[in-house]
Amino acid sequence: MRLIESEVDLVASTPTAPATPTNAIRVRRPWQRSVLSFLVAFGPGLIVMEADNDAGAVSTYMQAGGQYGLHLLWTLLLLLPICYFVQEMVARLGIATGKGHAAMIYERFGKAWGRFSLFDLLAVNFLTLITEFAAISLAMSGMGVAPVISVPLSAVALIGLVATGSYRRWERIVIVLCLLDLTWFVAAALLHPMWHEALTRAFIPSLPAKTGITGDLVFLIIAIVGTTIAPWQLFFQQSCVAEKRLRFADLKWARLDTLIGAIFTVCVAGAMMLVGAFAYNHSIPFTDPAQLARSIAAVLPPRTGTFIHHALLLLMVNAAVLGTTAISLASAWAYGEVAGWEHSLHKKPSEAPGFYAVYALCVFAAAGVVLVPHLPLQLVIVSVQVFAGLILPSAIIFLQLLLNDRALLGDRWVNRPWNNWINWTIVAILFALSLVLAAQVLLPNLFA
Repeated sequence: MRLIESEVDLVASTPTAPATPTNAIRVRRPWQRSVLSFLVAFGPGLIVMEADNDAGAVSTYMQAGGQYGLHLLWTLLLLLPICYFVQEMVARLGIATGKGHAAMIYERFGKAWGRFSLFDLLAVNFLTLITEFAAISLAMSGMGVAPVISVPLSAVALIGLVATGSYRRWERIVIVLCLLDLTWFVAAALLHPMWHEALTRAFIPSLPAKTGITGDLVFLIIAIVGTTIAPWQLFFQQSCVAEKRLRFADLKWARLDTLIGAIFTVCVAGAMMLVGAFAYNHSIPFTDPAQLARSIAAVLPPRTGTFIHHALLLLMVNAAVLGTTAISLASAWAYGEVAGWEHSLHKKPSEAPGFYAVYALCVFAAAGVVLVPHLPLQLVIVSVQVFAGLILPSAIIFLQLLLNDRALLGDRWVNRPWNNWINWTIVAILFALSLVLAAQVLLPNLFA
């Protein structure tokens, strides 16, 4: 087993073992080796999944709960295996090639398709970044901080987060931010949801009896798909794996990391929907998450209401920070790979100026758009999730073709037939949802 640029060296406890390095941990049992090996590979899977529970996800899931109660909870369970299978392919491709996703598309499909893929990524990423800063603006305004203060300060802090010249330092900080989302479970529990109904709605698909299938419902389901699986995730995790320089000996641990991330993310999303369902059950109208936090707090006992109000607003900010750093890095990594620049968090800003400049430009430009007066923030947030859902099928097709390239991966690591059946089914479902959305836009009364 090879552990690259790790702060832990695994040394077998045998009489012939070489002298232990000063920064090594001596392992005497197989389970210790397994734990340490997992910790070395751990990170990209959890981060890529939980960062996708970003500001747009908070808004979308809470809106789903606020407008339809728990009727759409089943969509999350349905998306769980899709999340895992898609991101497992990304991890496998990153380990096999040691390169980012954008670089592989350029290399295997040529400049024309590479530019098409890069343009799609940069466009949807920039629009998504706007939603992250929109959420920061909404949340901090709810705590009495003006957007002209909160948004620029957040942008500066996000740039400082990555400009340390250390991938491992950035990764540890972001993992802590991911774990802060455990607070969603506390918030949901304090609202005393009907757990039996939640389990039933999660495993048995249902639609609202009062409204049935409407254009708004279809729009929101596609938004849930778009926010649960986003194109930037493919580029981000593959670049993360390349940054960590994992090898095939680490693949099983990368898969476990991805599975843990997928389960954790779907459970957190479910907690967000439970919070929104509290508003639905108390006939509280939904405008945006900040308004919902205030309205929910108003019907609770003072101490509980104050906690819920501040917790939801701070969780929105945390979600936006996670999403912003991951999405901006996905754009910077992709552009750096294609431009041939140094593009690593192991490098200091003076060593990779173009890479860090793209990251900073994405952050500052999106922050500037949010400060435009009278921007309809909630409409922007949900619409971007739908746009992400529309371009996701083309991104997954590139991934699927790369994972069937025997010249690239060899016979051992290409997709198996069952992989292809699952993945092409996912692509077909996503294309169908895209067609439904197009039909709704062209024929608004289709689902009347």
